[in-house]
Amino acid sequence: MSSQLRVAALLVVLLFLLERSSAQLNATFYSISCPNVSSIVRGVIQQALQSDARNGASLIRLHFHDCFVNGCDGSILLDNSGSIQSEKDAAPNANSTRGFDVVDDIKTALENSCPGVVSCADILALAAEASVSLAGGPSWNVLLGRRDSTTANQAGANTSIPSPFENLTEITAKFSAVGLDTTDLVALSGAHTFGRAQCRTFSSRLYNFSGSGNPDPTLNSSYLATLQQTCPQNGSSTTLANLDPTTPDTFDNNYFSNLENNQGLLLSDQELLSTSGAATISIVNNFSANQTAFFQSFAQSMINMGNISPLTGSSGQIRSDCKKVNGG
Repeated sequence: MSSQLRVAALLVVLLFLLERSSAQLNATFYSISCPNVSSIVRGVIQQALQSDARNGASLIRLHFHDCFVNGCDGSILLDNSGSIQSEKDAAPNANSTRGFDVVDDIKTALENSCPGVVSCADILALAAEASVSLAGGPSWNVLLGRRDSTTANQAGANTSIPSPFENLTEITAKFSAVGLDTTDLVALSGAHTFGRAQCRTFSSRLYNFSGSGNPDPTLNSSYLATLQQTCPQNGSSTTLANLDPTTPDTFDNNYFSNLENNQGLLLSDQELLSTSGAATISIVNNFSANQTAFFQSFAQSMINMGNISPLTGSSGQIRSDCKKVNGG
């Protein structure tokens, strides 16, 4: 092989390695360009939690709903524009996703400290970790380096995001479609250890379940009575109930013991334990008995979810305003 060919072959290998490294998220991505990124995000969230304890659960939900549609690219944050149909208006998000103001506050703080550096997609990943750890849950090294999309996918948001009304087979298929397995499904469902849900997301279980004229038989009877008081048959569909009736603002493993007591609020929650022969049952029981095992699995599953199809390298952009495309 001539020296020229050798050099050319070496260049090809180097370019390949460079391209691969640019596509890899890593925990030290901002160590030089914005070294205080994590503490800035955490500080804004701490303030937000003082005014509304729900903000932590709302922020992790934004990251979840972002990653399941075209990957973790910040597309859920885009408002409607001439060329964009916002994911905020999709059925799983409309009148329910929240925390956008907190994201804007984080972005403003980061732009003041290190302008044009931190993506909105990475803000969602960092905010999810801070929200969990501030509520008593695990912390993990958030992998970073995502860039922001210049488009949204409202149709994809309508079809790809797991629904509280779906059975375990349907939800498992949606997790599988983005490369997440059964352990990821159970662990990430454990995020329902804090936060609230509107009556409309579970009232179908309280009175006329599957057209039977009776409540969902898997619901604990005293829990059912409490929920019927919170959500009377002709009451407001937007009244809130705690996803975890025991420790509603703390990130712990009580979600799983609630399932064992037939106190899963959403159909999609209780299905993890009440689906006969399901692979999820043993995982629920393990997480209920062992909070450390849950925390370890949850942290790993959040990293797995954060790795869904990120834009890296020269793809996408770093939005200066998370609500709109640069120059839009």
